[in-house]
Amino acid sequence: MFAPYRRLFSAKGSVGFTTTGFLARLALSMSGVGTVVMVAAMRHSYALAGAVGGSSLAATLITIPLLGRLVDRYGQSRTAIPAAIWSAAMSAALVICLATDAPTWTLFVTNVLSATAPNVGGMARARWAELYGNDDERMHVANSFEQVLDEMCFVLGPIIVVGLATGIAPEAGRIAPLILTLGGTLLFSLQRGTEPPVQPADPSASRSPLTNRGLQVMMLVFLFTGSLFGSLEVVTIAFTDSLHHKSSAGLVLALQAVGSALAGLLFGMLTLRGSSTTRFLMGVGGMAVLMLPLTLASGLWSLIPLMFIAGMATSPTMITGMGLVQELIPRSQINEGMTLAVTSLLGGSSLGSMLAGWSVERFDAENSYLLPVSAATLALLTAALGLGRLRRSVSATRTPALTKDTAELGQQV
Repeated sequence: MFAPYRRLFSAKGSVGFTTTGFLARLALSMSGVGTVVMVAAMRHSYALAGAVGGSSLAATLITIPLLGRLVDRYGQSRTAIPAAIWSAAMSAALVICLATDAPTWTLFVTNVLSATAPNVGGMARARWAELYGNDDERMHVANSFEQVLDEMCFVLGPIIVVGLATGIAPEAGRIAPLILTLGGTLLFSLQRGTEPPVQPADPSASRSPLTNRGLQVMMLVFLFTGSLFGSLEVVTIAFTDSLHHKSSAGLVLALQAVGSALAGLLFGMLTLRGSSTTRFLMGVGGMAVLMLPLTLASGLWSLIPLMFIAGMATSPTMITGMGLVQELIPRSQINEGMTLAVTSLLGGSSLGSMLAGWSVERFDAENSYLLPVSAATLALLTAALGLGRLRRSVSATRTPALTKDTAELGQQV
């Protein structure tokens, strides 16, 4: 049953970069929740907590694509290590500012400056593309496995953060991802055997990936998808708090990720049929439909199964989406293209986090579940309206590649 995953790890070094990179990716799932819980507990305001947490994610709109471009130009290790050190230092400064009751503006400044944590998930996907870039079947399994890892991080991350914040101190939930970011990135960067070599500039890829019309559609869909995730996180923390079950917030959030991880694991075993663009549209549609029942939640026990169901379409959608991004972007720009996609998700999460904080302050948390439902609906409308552009972009990307392969074959003959 799991034979596709066993074959995936037959490549030398694949286990090493996967296990070490998991630590840094776990930190990413903890940082946002850790910041919200820490600020809310110490400054007694969900609006401020959402705004401070969202400010760091908003900063990634600039820092993460820049880091992706630097990785493509100079390599993963030379870029990721100094970026992780800076991020850890600024995260420590944020904790110190809160502990010393520093002015509110210092929380925003330090959190924004901490937004240089490398996109280790994108770098891991680039390593799989280097190993299996010409094998569509194994790349599907690799993308599925990567998404399952992401979901595992979002299962464990909130549980760890809430446990540390409520069991030890509010700051503990933010210090832990600081350590994991630094340690995980350093260990990942030491896996030199699987690090993709810096690709020579492709003349056909001289322009920024941002000019790719298909990627523009993907980024907008991911922006709304990220808004779904960000608003869902803050609303759920506030909702469980209103039910006097704040310590259950991490477990409830984890259920959404568990549903997504199980769906992703099964999706990776399927033989793909139909076009990737059509599968992506179906996935976004399923995500919107399964998110809708959350508006019916009236208590903790009704929320638990609804959160699990809400996650079932997330992984298949993201697996197909990340595969589409890889189809649209030349190999010499793969890190930048992947980080642009992740940036859209994180930027959307920032927007959703801030809107949710505002909504919870002015309305009750239960009604605020309309925010993630609305974000999912907007993602579906964007994917449907941009389907034609996506298909044309995929076709245009494949045509030059086929022409190049044909020319090379002719030279060999």
